Amino acid sequence: MSKILIVEDDVAFCTMLKTFLQKKGYQVFTAFSGNEAIQRIKKDTFDVVLSDVRLPDSDGITLLAEILKHNSDTQVIIMTGYAEINMAVSAIKKGAFDYVSKPFNPDAILQTIEKALYKHGAISDKTGKEKEAKATPKALKKANNSFVRGISDASKKLNEYVALVAPTRMSVLVIGDSGTGKEYVASSIHKASKRANKPFVAVDCGAIPKEIASSEFFGHIKGSFTGAVNDKVGHFEAANRGTLFLDEIGNLSYELQVQLLRALQERKIKPVGSNKEIEVDIRVIVATNEDLSHAVKEGDFREDLYHRLNEFSIKVPPLRDRIEDLMLFANHFLEESNIELEKHVVGFTDEVLEAFKKYNWPGNLRELRNMVKRSVLLSQNDMITLDVLPNDIAYASHNAKQTYGLFKNQNEQELILDALEKANGNKAKAARMLLIDRKTLYNKLKQYDISL
Repeated sequence: MSKILIVEDDVAFCTMLKTFLQKKGYQVFTAFSGNEAIQRIKKDTFDVVLSDVRLPDSDGITLLAEILKHNSDTQVIIMTGYAEINMAVSAIKKGAFDYVSKPFNPDAILQTIEKALYKHGAISDKTGKEKEAKATPKALKKANNSFVRGISDASKKLNEYVALVAPTRMSVLVIGDSGTGKEYVASSIHKASKRANKPFVAVDCGAIPKEIASSEFFGHIKGSFTGAVNDKVGHFEAANRGTLFLDEIGNLSYELQVQLLRALQERKIKPVGSNKEIEVDIRVIVATNEDLSHAVKEGDFREDLYHRLNEFSIKVPPLRDRIEDLMLFANHFLEESNIELEKHVVGFTDEVLEAFKKYNWPGNLRELRNMVKRSVLLSQNDMITLDVLPNDIAYASHNAKQTYGLFKNQNEQELILDALEKANGNKAKAARMLLIDRKTLYNKLKQYDISL
């Protein structure tokens, strides 16, 4: 049985991870500080060590050196919740096997551990996949970091806005439906800015309990409240000199909105329980899938904060409005899934392509990515076929709310006008969007007396 040591000062998170790995058949030990971890390493030998990059008495890189000094075969995986990529890369250069960014999917950390065990030799692999397993994490990171920019008019406009606002210091409001890739847009702005080599800290405002929100954003000092056993660095300080991305900003309580506005205006924060102010230099990018202007009118969101955050707004189009990009994204997710699942699926059958075009994609890019990944996992052939797709996608022609090609919608004329508007009057392009040929479109234009 492989032995794993988790070094993490967040007791609740550490316990959760330990329980998960024990259920997967591993022998798991824990340490809540660097010194405690070193004492365990001196007494015992571990196949894998999972260490947080920030510890109460040291950091993950310092601990890494101690681990490798006692046993060079131990594989060390660095965990970071502050998007400190430079620190993680430094750790890999100094001998760490890989790094993972919090919050992470438990299955993702499990896969990284299995790769580390292949390298360690704790798991035998007679099929000769060990070499492939070693290469997978870097290859997967490359696939995840590259993203299709899109060729549709909607995508081109989006990319132009990103390029325009990125070099400035302006706060940006990213608006879009769930799953459209708002965090990717925010990350793209950061990477194209003058802060690109500084931290990018992403925060899901809907996942933070109201009771600890101030601590999460501004940090706290030891003993400031029950459970504050150590000093904590908040999101603002973690993002200092970099970019702070606040997803689903509309979920913030009114009280926290006041604190956020003050921090942005004064560029200073005060950790909970502290009398000392800390100066911060951050750029803020926020995202929402709701109408914030309506929330302002209803009194649910502060108008002064809204205008402070909305110095520049970007609308991320839904997937249904960039149908020309659909297969670019699908093929990208296919490549990504092949690497992650160690499969070799080549492409999609014609029937699958037609089903994709007829489906409305309410979950947008997130739904497309998950569906492609699921299909790659289930596929036993070189091509993804209809039988591995979810029924609502495979048979979209029977239940789609809006299927241009079938013209079952009573507002057929409106559909044609809408397509022509999105295509800027280009009839050939509009016909492709409607999934009909140009001759049929010309006949429909004549039928409805539509002239351009």
